[in-house]
Amino acid sequence: MRYAFVLTSFMLFATTLTLSATAPAAEKPNTEKSNAEKPNVLMIAIDDLNDWVGCLGHQQAKTPNIDALATRGVLFTNAHCQAPICNPSRTSVMLGMRPSSTGIYVNAPWFRTTLPNKDRVTLPQYFSQNGYQTLTAGKIYHGSRQDKASFQTTGAVPGQRLKIDKQIQQLPSKSRLWDFGVQEYPEKDFGDAQVASWAVGELAEKRAKPFFMAIGFYRPHVPFYAPQRMMDKFPIDEVKVPLTREGDRDDLPAAATRLTFNPLPPTQKWFVESGKWREAVQAYYAAVSFTDAQVGRVLKALDESPYKDNTIIVLWSDHGFHLGEKDRWAKQSLWERSTRVPMVIATPKGTSDKKCSRSVELLSLYPTLVELCGLPPREELEGRSITPLLNDPKAEWNYPALTTYQQNNHAVRTEQYRYIRYADGSEELYDHHQDPNEWKNLANEESLSKVKVELAKWLPKVNRKDLVRSRKK
Repeated sequence: MRYAFVLTSFMLFATTLTLSATAPAAEKPNTEKSNAEKPNVLMIAIDDLNDWVGCLGHQQAKTPNIDALATRGVLFTNAHCQAPICNPSRTSVMLGMRPSSTGIYVNAPWFRTTLPNKDRVTLPQYFSQNGYQTLTAGKIYHGSRQDKASFQTTGAVPGQRLKIDKQIQQLPSKSRLWDFGVQEYPEKDFGDAQVASWAVGELAEKRAKPFFMAIGFYRPHVPFYAPQRMMDKFPIDEVKVPLTREGDRDDLPAAATRLTFNPLPPTQKWFVESGKWREAVQAYYAAVSFTDAQVGRVLKALDESPYKDNTIIVLWSDHGFHLGEKDRWAKQSLWERSTRVPMVIATPKGTSDKKCSRSVELLSLYPTLVELCGLPPREELEGRSITPLLNDPKAEWNYPALTTYQQNNHAVRTEQYRYIRYADGSEELYDHHQDPNEWKNLANEESLSKVKVELAKWLPKVNRKDLVRSRKK
């Protein structure tokens, strides 16, 4: 009997071992989706569009199509770029890394020519690796550079200035891009109309794979060109220029003046004394409205396509733009006007017609889209997915937005404060609850010293050497 018991016990033990060896190990739930389940992605990037958008509360802006898109998803009212200039901002979005990590701070070099970045996997490239067809037109990378690893199909890439454009103004600038006014050729020939027409055609095509389509509109980047009918929307005597304050820059550190100096655009003094300020602002409004009309054409094509109910729509701008605020023009500053951007994410059957005031970053687009589309997560990305805020725009969110311009100059933006620290250690601090125009620098207020300490904890720990400067040495 004892022998039978031992034999039976051994057989049971052996059976258990066999079952354990052949049974699959316990795994986390698989959230990855099959190709048939994966949503499409339509990404719309707009160049140099600050927060002069109707849905962000701007009173004169006429952007009905962007406003309508905002009602289809979540509008992030406190979204910020990672760099206030084209190349590092777009590189950051596409690589999911901060400028302080890539070492790309200005409009050169192209990231594929740098040893630290040349083999990094871009956002569209990662979608391509996971079964997506990737398409692009217009300006996605700085200078409309094309990256074959990112996109399988490339459409219209007309550029910032066309051969048929006529110079309108006589400006004290070394760059022909600094121009504004009406161009009188047919609307279909405008660069952004060409980009939109290409997208409309592509959205009518039947596809065997899910797609990632990224289209980049050039306006309102200079030159501020638009058709006459867009200019007519803004009668010159009704145009309001931005609020400014005499002596606004008196409390700034010297580092701020050095960092924001830009020799290309005309000065604010010239715009005022020449009487061209209102005219230039009118042209910016008109350029924004024309781009908005192209956004409307693309969204209409999507709604008339088979992809209407299975496409994530993302709209963003690479950075803001000064039109006289802080006594300057263009971008390239760590102030609100340069860093704050429109950002809308609309998901099929997701949260709609909601606004989120949490401070978020363009850096979050890469991990957010990866998560929404059920792709395997990428641990090396530096941004945080904002899907919790898409589900509940009022959810707790304790992360600020960081912007970097040139090496070791950073801004930290929360819902209440903007803290700036320059490479030489000088500082600025603004309370947006009391001072949305950033007119009073509070950095020397002793009562706010603890606030600065807490905000400084978010500054990047790594500030990679400037690859442009290092290449020149």
